[in-house]
Amino acid sequence: MSYLVLARKWRPQTFSELTGQEHVSQTLQNAIDSGRIAHAFLFTGARGVGKTSSARILAKALTCEQGMSPEPCNVCPACTEITAGTAVDVLEIDGASNTGVDDIRELRENVKYLPSRLRYKIFIIDEVHMLSTNAFNALLKTLEEPPPHVKFIFATTEPHKVPITILSRCQRFDFRRIPLGKVVGRLRHIVEQEGIAISDVALTMVARKGDGSMRDSLSVLDQVLAFCGDQVRDEEVVSLLGVVDRRLLMDATAAIFDRDTRAALGIVARVDEFGYNVRQFCGELIDHLRNLLILKAVGDVNDLLDLSEAELAALRQQADGAPLDDLQRHLSILLRADGELAHTSFPRLVLEMALVRMATLAPAVPVDKLLERLKKIEEVGGSGVADARAQWRATPPASPVVSPPAGASDRPASTPTSPPQPVERPAAPTASSTPPSHRRGPQPAPEPRRTGDDWADFVVYVKGGKPRLGSMLEQGSPLAVTAERLEIGFPEGAFALSSLKDSDSQAALKELALQFFKADPAIVLRSLSPGTGEAPPNLLEKKRAEDERRQSDLKQAATSHPAVSEALDVFGGTLAEVVPLGRKESQ
Repeated sequence: MSYLVLARKWRPQTFSELTGQEHVSQTLQNAIDSGRIAHAFLFTGARGVGKTSSARILAKALTCEQGMSPEPCNVCPACTEITAGTAVDVLEIDGASNTGVDDIRELRENVKYLPSRLRYKIFIIDEVHMLSTNAFNALLKTLEEPPPHVKFIFATTEPHKVPITILSRCQRFDFRRIPLGKVVGRLRHIVEQEGIAISDVALTMVARKGDGSMRDSLSVLDQVLAFCGDQVRDEEVVSLLGVVDRRLLMDATAAIFDRDTRAALGIVARVDEFGYNVRQFCGELIDHLRNLLILKAVGDVNDLLDLSEAELAALRQQADGAPLDDLQRHLSILLRADGELAHTSFPRLVLEMALVRMATLAPAVPVDKLLERLKKIEEVGGSGVADARAQWRATPPASPVVSPPAGASDRPASTPTSPPQPVERPAAPTASSTPPSHRRGPQPAPEPRRTGDDWADFVVYVKGGKPRLGSMLEQGSPLAVTAERLEIGFPEGAFALSSLKDSDSQAALKELALQFFKADPAIVLRSLSPGTGEAPPNLLEKKRAEDERRQSDLKQAATSHPAVSEALDVFGGTLAEVVPLGRKESQ
């Protein structure tokens, strides 16, 4: 005798055996009791949730020879024929293979005739959404006003593809996905009747693989029994189905919460060793963290999570030590990693980096604790945070130190050096003062400003008239700056050196030097070998050194301030950058 698979052997034969669809069973039974039986029914829902089984049970309840009752007897010839699929008055039609208008016309011809033996002639059309538009149109009139001896029962997994004109003529019943606990309970009943030894953990894995479908779960159970026999071990089920072991997920989250990066990387190594798909494991870990998040946020999750009691107990124990904010941040990291896994060539590396980032994630500090720390700083920190801004305003910035240029050593030492003043750039000549193209000779220039540093003043003067030449001079080192000789050194191979040697640049520089020094100095451009140390720093280097010194002074003053030092101690931070208050407020 051929083997009958569990999905067919244990197909529900009564409404009481229909698992997870109590809302449908109760409605149909009440309709039969009250005599309010519609002429057309539409059963919708996912695969394997009991649509066709419910259609057969309803057909048996309506045609049972012992009378219409909420539960068929399953012993009379009418019930046994419908169960075996041999009843001549119950026609099961596959909508996927009978899609044409001619098939529906043949059905309309059969509708006219009275049933041969049973009380009703019942048409069960499975996957009705596969019918063509013309077939639906041909069925409309018959479906709206069928003879009293005819009942239609349609089943479909895609009700949105059924025309609204058909939907409006049917009583619609939406079948739900079967909860995990009910699937496990039904599987437990079946394996006890079959004499099979299997744990609840293994049955939960089988049920989860079925994804809310009883038929898929029974098919997976058949596969497991073919592999393991009557004695089923959990390890064999994990190996056969390729599912991620829940213990591996628990270990991964435990390593993350304990901030143990070595253990987290060891989890990825185990995933690779067992041959699990990296993205599948990431998805399972996301689902596991989601369960923890919902459990932490809600507490009572009986209607929110599709988990067994043993899994819920383990989740509650792990969720006790996990802050809600941290769980949200962990989920964000994993969701970003899951998106990257879809396109990367290094899936293991992406998962490792995600777990390391989660394990080293700094714990979130609640806002109320931050406010308490700020209050503590105000109470303890020296003159207080409120006085810090006034102290910074009262402290003048350090005066820049300008080293004298080469060639200025012949000035008297007693002559006080005035501090550098901001130099206004000479105004560019307007269009009205521009001489005609045929006029020659130097243009009138504004009087140069004097600050005591001839080289710096000369560069500013050149930038006012020739910005490009002035920028190049800033890169040069002043070797001699007098009214008789202007010697400038540049690094060997510098672009500025080769540009200034151009004849046009030389002429312009000569003219500007004549205007500035009121003399005709000899201009000498020298190439300096690196490492000789003969060149003083250029203006750019001086400015950079002065900025660094000023920033160092500001940072040292900020670090020594009592309010700042107290804030660093309380928050455990470091001073990264100091911005003067005047510049900060102007931004």
